[in-house]
Amino acid sequence: MHNQSVASAPTIKKYSNSSHIAAASQSPAAINLDLRYADRPVDGFFTHSERVAYLKRHGSHALSFCSMQPDMRYFDMPGIGYISYMKNFNGKPFTLGDPVCSSEHMPLIINKFLEQHSNAVFCQVSKPVMQHLHNEHKYYGTQMGSQSTVDLENWNLKGKKKQVIRTAVNQAIKSGVEVHESRCEDHTREISEKWLKTRKIKGQEIRFLIRPMNMTYTEGVRYFYAYVDGNPVGFVFFDPIYENNQVISYVPNISRSNVEFNQGLFYTIMSHAMEIFQAEGIKQLDLGFIPASMAKDDEAQESWWIKKALRLCYEHGGFMYNFKGIEFTKSRFRGQVDRTYICHKRAVPVFDFVGMFNILNVF
Repeated sequence: MHNQSVASAPTIKKYSNSSHIAAASQSPAAINLDLRYADRPVDGFFTHSERVAYLKRHGSHALSFCSMQPDMRYFDMPGIGYISYMKNFNGKPFTLGDPVCSSEHMPLIINKFLEQHSNAVFCQVSKPVMQHLHNEHKYYGTQMGSQSTVDLENWNLKGKKKQVIRTAVNQAIKSGVEVHESRCEDHTREISEKWLKTRKIKGQEIRFLIRPMNMTYTEGVRYFYAYVDGNPVGFVFFDPIYENNQVISYVPNISRSNVEFNQGLFYTIMSHAMEIFQAEGIKQLDLGFIPASMAKDDEAQESWWIKKALRLCYEHGGFMYNFKGIEFTKSRFRGQVDRTYICHKRAVPVFDFVGMFNILNVF
């Protein structure tokens, strides 16, 4: 059985200013940290091992692991956690997911971050983060899509909605597909390069909201490959989601398949991996971001213009991204769907979205 507990977080190094040491035990209102070194470009203030310690302690958002991808910048608060972000072509910061910190300290680190980056855009954040930004900082909080979470404790392949998954698994068995958890470097790049050429945005990986396939930091990543006659034809990489130094979930952040053998491989690999996670006692599986998958109702703090534009993208933007296909595929798993938000200052943040597309490597 795969051991889900992780090593105890390394001791955070001592600082000459005693307020750093006491910060973790004080209430957010009482903390007055020295932030002279908190916002260093690119590498941030924490050492790599310290950042990993915060990730394992507080990395419970589906994008927390993606904060370790190349080219990230960090706003670090010793004893609290960090916010990861990138800057677009004109220097505007775009944060990635929720802050990596406790829920208790979330308002504090956001408030301190905004003291230095008052024009920041917050991407794919949860409802509590959105509500704080709206209530305390007058941000718009507009749904940018959804996230789906599967209850693994009660997971099975029964039900009409899961017929697509059952059919894919049965066809894969008949075709001689075998799925194994392994690390197979051979053919991985070849499969990936051919797969990228079939995408709407050909030949390049989207980054930021989706971390790149090749990363220096890969601790805890699980690799599942589909084989036919001993040759890999597809794979899904699952990134860990943490809470209090325990793996509480996984998210399939990287999935690729052979263009000659594509039909149903994602369902087949996912089904196999979910059975293994279920046996290990993992209670849920995050399916990740479903872009432009919108709720029917609107919320008071949302930008009507952005919501309308995203709905139009979903209905008519299939030429640039497979919005409907992604939603259909993930909906077959019958997970709990929650809204995820982009928080922005302007009601019509046209340049903000252009800047985000630039960061995403769309152009």
